[in-house]
Amino acid sequence: MIQSIVDENNFRDVVLESKLPVLVDFWAQWCAPCLAAAPIMEELAKEYDGKVRFTKLNVEDNSLVPAKYGIAAIPTMIIFKESKPVQQIIGLKPKKELKKILDALLGSK
Repeated sequence: MIQSIVDENNFRDVVLESKLPVLVDFWAQWCAPCLAAAPIMEELAKEYDGKVRFTKLNVEDNSLVPAKYGIAAIPTMIIFKESKPVQQIIGLKPKKELKKILDALLGSK
């Protein structure tokens, strides 16, 4: 399950200060590809439980964080590791492709 919904108030605590890598899904309710990505994110959150924290940030309600990280299109996912963005994924991607990216970042196959 998606572990948390982040916003501008808790982004630092939840994402930047996390001991685990964090995947932030930047989305909006009106974005069809974002809604299509949601079940994939849920599945990945279950599979990577304890290894990667999965969060969502609604760009409609929170404009400062997306602006800071140059989010120009959604869905965009950014993976943060040790408080730094290490990977940006733009657009709807198949689960298999996302797993490859996560496994490479975690150093597993």
